[in-house]
Parts: sequence; C-alpha cells; structure tokens
Amino acid sequence: MLRPLLLITAFLAAPAFAMDNNDDEPAAPTLDAARGLIDAGDFAAAVPVLEDLAAADPGNADAANLLGFANRKLGRLEEAGLWYTRALSADPGHLGALEYQGELFLMLGDPASAKANLDRLTELCGACEEREDLATAIAGSS
Repeated sequence: MLRPLLLITAFLAAPAFAMDNNDDEPAAPTLDAARGLIDAGDFAAAVPVLEDLAAADPGNADAANLLGFANRKLGRLEEAGLWYTRALSADPGHLGALEYQGELFLMLGDPASAKANLDRLTELCGACEEREDLATAIAGSS
C-alpha cells in the first residue's frame, strides 16, 4: 500500500516542481562553482563568477579572497592586492586572505610584510595549514 501512495505523491509534486523550474534563467553563481573553476586551474573563468558574487554581496570575504587568488594566478598583482585588502577589511582574521596576501607580498619583493602576515596567522591559528603554507613560501623565497 505504501508504494502506490509514494507514486501518487511523486506524481502530484511533479507539476508544481515543473512550474517553478525556469530553465531560461541562468543559475546564480556560487562560491562552490568558482572554487571548482579555480581547482581546475581556470582562473580566467573563475573571475567573472567571483565578481558577480562580490557585487551581490560586497562583504563576502571568501569571494574577495578568491578574486585576489585568481587575479594573482593570472599575473594581475595590483588587482589581487586590492581584493585581498577588501577581504581583510570584511574579515580581518580571514586565514586564506592572510596567507595569499603574504604570498603576494613575496612576489612583490616585500618579505617583511609577508612575515607580518605570518605573525598574524600564528596569533590567529597557531600551526594551521594557512600559516604553514605561508611559512614554507617565505622559507623558499630566501
């Protein structure tokens, strides 16, 4: 008896679902979609997705941080710096932004600022992955 009831319920729910499903509207950009593009190394495709997210939510430190990361990987160092600053303005303790901004400082020949970010990470998280990755980058740049 349960099986026919499930089929009837599924049948009755289907039209309502179909009416709400608008295939003409593009899916809203998501942080997960942007991360997927970044993980695939498609930084150029990730940038507009992240820009849409940042425009929709200017205080989204994760989107700003990933915009910094993608731009840094594309060689747009000034743009990356602006996005890291925005991420850290929204969340001064954002571990990823502190790590990536520190790596940017190294690229710009500013190891003292990278070390300051490392010290801040040490205060915030001790020996977390972000701190260890930046420490490795600093050691490798010497």
